[in-house]
Amino acid sequence: MNRSILGFLNLLLGALVIGTTFGIWLGYDPADLTAGAYVELQQHAIGALNVILPALGALTIALTIASAVLARSDRRSFGLLLGACACFVIVALCTRFANQPINAVVMSWSPAAPPADWAALRDRWWHWHELRTAIGVAGLSLLIAGQLVAQARR
Repeated sequence: MNRSILGFLNLLLGALVIGTTFGIWLGYDPADLTAGAYVELQQHAIGALNVILPALGALTIALTIASAVLARSDRRSFGLLLGACACFVIVALCTRFANQPINAVVMSWSPAAPPADWAALRDRWWHWHELRTAIGVAGLSLLIAGQLVAQARR
């Protein structure tokens, strides 16, 4: 595959995945929601995003690895792309082992009768979401820089 096309696809998917987590962080802080509203919003988001975002994230990681391999002769671009890949892997691990287990619990709740400890679980999910968003934005920044450096050197 042409390096420019690969780089474009890598940037596009990385921006879509991290942009989604950033948008959730920016506009959906659940702290002021009632229990019922939180459960309904979260269940809707989980249903809409819980399969497609991890798949797009995995594809982003694969494209970032491929971009790094193609840029291996340029130490600066290679290092930036490896750093981006590391960030994206950390985001994936946070999602898989912190956010998704909470998602599974929330999907079993009734919006009309959430459990007494719903706010503690909400806050734990939000903490992990904030962490993965920050790491994801760092990864996207490294990806952009790595692709720009690679493009400038061609």
